[in-house]
Amino acid sequence: MTQLKALIFDVDGTLADTERDGHRVAFNAAFKEAGFDWFWDEDLYGKLIEVTGGKERIEFFLNEYLPDFVPEKDRDDFVLELHKLKIKHYTALLSQGVIPLRVGVKRLLSEAREKNLRLAISTTSALPNVEALLVSTIDKSWFEVIAAGDVVEQKKPAPDIYFYVLEKLGLKAEECLVFEDSYQGLVAAKAAGLKTIVTVNNYTKTQDFSGAALVVDCLGEPDRPFEVLAGDSRGFDYVNLEFLENF
Repeated sequence: MTQLKALIFDVDGTLADTERDGHRVAFNAAFKEAGFDWFWDEDLYGKLIEVTGGKERIEFFLNEYLPDFVPEKDRDDFVLELHKLKIKHYTALLSQGVIPLRVGVKRLLSEAREKNLRLAISTTSALPNVEALLVSTIDKSWFEVIAAGDVVEQKKPAPDIYFYVLEKLGLKAEECLVFEDSYQGLVAAKAAGLKTIVTVNNYTKTQDFSGAALVVDCLGEPDRPFEVLAGDSRGFDYVNLEFLENF
């Protein structure tokens, strides 16, 4: 059996439930500041979240819901500036410490560090967004590699971001384990040959996670067991290092 050497984490929806009460709120604040009456409610955002990447999400929204909208400046520049405005609101929101890590995340990260397992991040979210979450919850130095935003040309479900992380770590796919929360993330990880544990959230719980090694509602804690949605937990009721080393 190949020795487990690194854990790789997605961010939004995986490390923390940042989508509904974080990114969505920041997008709406950016729209308001820019002088638009656009509003992404929870149901609409549930559809838009299928598009990975903030700039890409704005572009999709304009194409699908406002096809007649023509910005006063170059469209690419308009989307880029609106996205920068959204990042400003998102980082300000997270600086208030209002979005905690998901159940079991900090414990597992701490256990991994104690056992000298290497940690990495693989996300389509912009780097300032990732850093804002880490600053408000843990220490970004815990992660040896933080692959975020436009570090690769193609975002999830393309596997590029995972190949990038593996190259930076200097490890083989079989030496790593991925934590994701979405179908797009799972597809990306699988295409890179990575075994993946999915921790669903309200936006992703009905997605197709065929091919995941395990699907649970959270990582769990000793006093708060996870719910297994698919796969074999081998008698464990929360994810810890003993569980992962024999997974």
